[in-house]
Amino acid sequence: MANAIRALSMDAVQAAKSGHPGMPMGMADIAVSLWLDHLKHNPQNPDWFDRDRFVLSNGHGSMLIYSLLHLTGYELPLEEIKNFRQLHSKTAGHPEYGLTPGVETTTGPLGQGFANAVGLALAEKTLAAQFNRPAHEIIDHYTYVFLGDGCLMEGISHEAASFAGTHRLNKLIAFYDDNNVSIDGEVSGWFTEDIPRRFQSYGWHVVEHVDGHNAEEIEAAIQTAQSETGRPSLICCKTIIGWGAPNKEGTAGVHGAPLGEEEVALTRDQIGWHHPAFHIPDFIRAEFDCCVRGSAQEKQWNEKFMEYTNEYPELAAELSRRIEGRLPEHWMEYTSERISSAPDKALATRQSSKVALDAYGPILPELIGGSADLTGSNLTLWDGSKPLDEETSDGSYIYFGVREFGMSAIINGLALHGGFIPYGATFLMFSEYARNAVRMSALMGIQSIFVYTHDSIGLGEDGPTHQAVEQAATLRLIPNMSLWRPCDTQESMVAWKAAIERTEGPTCLLFSRQGVSQNSRTETQIEHISKGGYVLLDSDGEPDVIMIATGTEVELATGASQRLTETGVKVRVVSMPSVDVFEAQTQDYRDAVLPPGITKRVIVEAGVTALWAKYAGTRGVVMGVDQFGESAPGKELYEYFGLTVDGVEHAARGLLG
Repeated sequence: MANAIRALSMDAVQAAKSGHPGMPMGMADIAVSLWLDHLKHNPQNPDWFDRDRFVLSNGHGSMLIYSLLHLTGYELPLEEIKNFRQLHSKTAGHPEYGLTPGVETTTGPLGQGFANAVGLALAEKTLAAQFNRPAHEIIDHYTYVFLGDGCLMEGISHEAASFAGTHRLNKLIAFYDDNNVSIDGEVSGWFTEDIPRRFQSYGWHVVEHVDGHNAEEIEAAIQTAQSETGRPSLICCKTIIGWGAPNKEGTAGVHGAPLGEEEVALTRDQIGWHHPAFHIPDFIRAEFDCCVRGSAQEKQWNEKFMEYTNEYPELAAELSRRIEGRLPEHWMEYTSERISSAPDKALATRQSSKVALDAYGPILPELIGGSADLTGSNLTLWDGSKPLDEETSDGSYIYFGVREFGMSAIINGLALHGGFIPYGATFLMFSEYARNAVRMSALMGIQSIFVYTHDSIGLGEDGPTHQAVEQAATLRLIPNMSLWRPCDTQESMVAWKAAIERTEGPTCLLFSRQGVSQNSRTETQIEHISKGGYVLLDSDGEPDVIMIATGTEVELATGASQRLTETGVKVRVVSMPSVDVFEAQTQDYRDAVLPPGITKRVIVEAGVTALWAKYAGTRGVVMGVDQFGESAPGKELYEYFGLTVDGVEHAARGLLG
């Protein structure tokens, strides 16, 4: 059965003329033991909620999971295996969530799948604490993850493993493919740490010295890991990369390239696989098929859930709502009322963000998240939430520690699991540490919420190392990313509401350190905030100049508008908290807000200016910061960079002549 995986893997890579056959051939024995003897899953319903989760963190070996999915009965026919790495196939070069049935997360950037698995395991443990009752363990599944030397070299593996050990995620079991080879060759020249001792120091249970090609040793190791009730487990499996390839096994030559026709033929002889390319005998297919067993496991769980429903109807209804991703009843009415009655005192928008969390958190038990050691600065601990720790497994607030990258990948795992709406917070500048996990959330189209405070030069004295200048612009460039930079409390509450309602992708919420005054709005204007851009102040008649601003700079635009209006200039102020949401509106709406014929425009945002050119056109002016900041109080910096009411007024008068 392991040889069936090896054969499919080397055949698909050979046909594609690219790929990574070595890892699938080396981990095939481990995969067979896990998938056929332990993994709880139903190929006929890949989304069954209480299934075990399997993550291939070393995603370059994607033919391993494709072979397993195909052979165990998922909707992945042989034609897709033959179409490996080709345009629009379900067997992409690296596993992709949402593309291939049974793939739990998109992997390939090494180490991130491991961190996603930590999030998946955290979700299972937290949901179990929230919903399980005596004799009714309705949430009860494992998270298994395969990882290799490359995953453990990446810094994110330290962040994720340390977090998992601290939170004692005992239903997380990782298999370390210790084959001593990476792309550049034998890793002994650049990777020499003692992995078992390293993981023991994190608080993990470690099973050492497992022969990854011995089914009995693998089985014993899995059983040992499953019996550990207080810690996550690492099973260290010694394997041979490309096992069975007589001239290439154990070498870097089998890591990331086809074996070649001659070596494929020799491998068939070496492993005793006397079948043509892509052919799997029926008796082997029958052994792999997990449809009957998986359907029975799901049926048994459904019966358990019915018993649970009879005894705990309210809990069952709430769990079902969260599994299905439905917001609470009266959500729209509840949020509308609180947005309309938002406090009108001057606040930093990070404080406005907490107002939103305090309002929404009590009716959203699925809201879970925290900060990367900046809770008091990000203001993400909302009233009524309780920290998640060893004693409080049913909590909703997470102290992630200084782990921005790990935090972001972990909340991706929480989002992938289901039953939660997760968020993670840090300073906007440190989105740079987390960037690849943020990108992965957009690629997967999952509901991760990234909260970034201290969103500009306005944070002041910490200086240019901490002052975000290009970050808002570059985050806006990520496809399928929604970004909000609100100007006051009402906009902040709408931004949070939009992030909570957006299920097809992630959202970045950018908030300020410095305080801003609140704006008065009509009911129509409040409604139009959700359109991403709207007319905040308007002239009587066609405006002479339009000002567009975001975040704290809206206050500069409204101040300049008042001065200009007093001298007879007709001004329209457009607040644009979300460019992507505005651009998704109808052309008629966008033209009504920004009439194409009015070309005299002043745009102000305390960041790089290049992306605003399409709104400024050839007749407009963009005011921003096209250099790194300075260390000084925030107010002085705004004056230094010309981002003042005087500056905006002067720019507008310059356009008017």
